Amino acid sequence: MDHRDHGREAALALAEGFGGQAQYIAGRLRSGSSGRSHPVVDPATGETVCTYELAGAADVDAAVTAAAEALPGWAGATPGERSDALHGFAAALSERAADLALAESVQCGKPIRLSTEFDVPGTVDNTAFFAGAARHLEGRAAGEYSGDHTSYVRREPIGVVGSIAPWNYPLQMAAWKVLPAIAAGNTIVLKPAELTPLTSLMFAQAATDAGIPDGVVNIVTGAGRDAGEHLVGHPEVAMTSFTGSTAVGRRVAELATRTVKRLHLELGGKAPFVVFDDADLEAAAHGAVAGALINTGQDCTAATRAYVQRPLYHAFVAAVAELFEGVRLGDPFDPATDLGPLVSHAQRDRVAGFVERARDYATVVTGGAAPDSRGAFYRPTLITGAPQDSEIVQAEIFGPVLVVLPFDGDDEGLRLANDTPYGLAASAWTRDVFRAHRATREIKAGCVWVNDHIPIISEMPHGGYKSSGFGKDMSAYSFEEYTQVKHVMFDNTAVARKDWHRTIFGDR
Repeated sequence: MDHRDHGREAALALAEGFGGQAQYIAGRLRSGSSGRSHPVVDPATGETVCTYELAGAADVDAAVTAAAEALPGWAGATPGERSDALHGFAAALSERAADLALAESVQCGKPIRLSTEFDVPGTVDNTAFFAGAARHLEGRAAGEYSGDHTSYVRREPIGVVGSIAPWNYPLQMAAWKVLPAIAAGNTIVLKPAELTPLTSLMFAQAATDAGIPDGVVNIVTGAGRDAGEHLVGHPEVAMTSFTGSTAVGRRVAELATRTVKRLHLELGGKAPFVVFDDADLEAAAHGAVAGALINTGQDCTAATRAYVQRPLYHAFVAAVAELFEGVRLGDPFDPATDLGPLVSHAQRDRVAGFVERARDYATVVTGGAAPDSRGAFYRPTLITGAPQDSEIVQAEIFGPVLVVLPFDGDDEGLRLANDTPYGLAASAWTRDVFRAHRATREIKAGCVWVNDHIPIISEMPHGGYKSSGFGKDMSAYSFEEYTQVKHVMFDNTAVARKDWHRTIFGDR
């Protein structure tokens, strides 16, 4: 047995360890009650990894009840106590880093290099960050703003949070949802995607093992129209945080509005990659390939639209095409693999459909095909000649597809960059500091990189403009989503009859 087979066998053993149970409620694994089963499938082989029972409304109710019962104790803990528990949580995740990487790769098809070097360490770092940030939940200092009163601001937990996470980064998305919520003193019920529940369950188990009380972190794995909608509409859930497509985000917003919940949405993206004529061509080409293909393009911040100023356009297309053709598709458990499969055959077929339709109006320079494999693989695909208003330029594909278009002046390049409904992320490539500053000011996106594309850090916020949603994940800014701000005002005069009472009492 070589290292690839050993990695897959170890991952399968981890999956089997759940015994078909994919709900984690009040510190315990349990089966779902919907009466319907769902497989976790290895997208690299098409083989079933495990099968579990989906959650139904009763499971959501049980999880919300567990979270509500745990809320007073957890919200009443001191910031230092919550911080200590989160430090232990980070240590528990670090200790099982290898297992987390194996499980993430087998359920998602991620190359083991990506799971090991990006997903897992990023999650551990995020946990360590929020362990520290939990001690710094403070309002503004007290002050006498009216002259007769002292005012101060408290930050308080919102209550039970109901969150829904996507399938592209299951472990990291579980962390992004859970950590700021519980660091701020809330409790949470998280619904991971049905395709990829394994690492969310492992994440919750690590929280329990680290001493975080039962009921603070709960997982319900069920279908969106059943478990998801019931969670969003639940009257005891005070806030909903959702990451996923813009179309589903609209439905989530509709349901949340009915009960006037706090709402945080991180939705789709169509990130522009703007290359000015003074850019370092080699750096831009390598950045475009890495930015377009990370996680097989299943990343809402992935570089999807490269706008290249005309003097560099043909050289950029040639360089990217050459690099695309050298990308190694293969077994995710082989450390030499660069690109794994898409998360499912359905997703692969969806991506292929975009490319096939584009052949009617654009040129497929390289790729545009699935290799002969049982897995859900698709070759890195480079497209040119597409109109700005075409589907391939405007719609989120979520696959290893990059469209390259030329532009002339800077005004045109920035206008094209902003010309989609989305505004999650973007990058600008130039050696000119004035061009760079202009791009960062004028591109309407929640994150604009300069001479790079994709890196994220725990200390900085992530979130979008326009149809990419609102609110922030990561960083101390995320506490704005997960806390209530309360104004407290003390009278300092001890006077029974105050001047403003004249509005009621007149001259009495």
